[in-house]
Amino acid sequence: MIHHALVLTDDLEASRAFYVDALGFEVADKPPLEFSGIWLRLPEDDDACIHLADRGEYLAHVATLGLGPVAGALDHVAVRRTGYDALAARLEQAGVEAVHHEVPGLFRQLFVLDPNGVRLELNVPV
Repeated sequence: MIHHALVLTDDLEASRAFYVDALGFEVADKPPLEFSGIWLRLPEDDDACIHLADRGEYLAHVATLGLGPVAGALDHVAVRRTGYDALAARLEQAGVEAVHHEVPGLFRQLFVLDPNGVRLELNVPV
């Protein structure tokens, strides 16, 4: 299941206004993260499906994780998964380099690049 897409922005307020005012999203709860951002959800869904992030702060943060910048405004697509250890082992066995990260109390994460350079965030709930 696709969990969310993260959009990088140089203007959080303009992006918030577009998604909320023009498209009908609602602002959702966001955990305290190392960068400024806004999580958005659709009124009929409890899950935040669009994450907005301040481009400069986010790129500085992901650099500390060993992740390089991406081209364009779409940073990654997140997919909810289960079985963190088995998934990490499977990636290693396939020769896929993964960056490990954790959002305390929410997810253990594996970041990978697909053959086209699309970054995937694999989220395993804790």
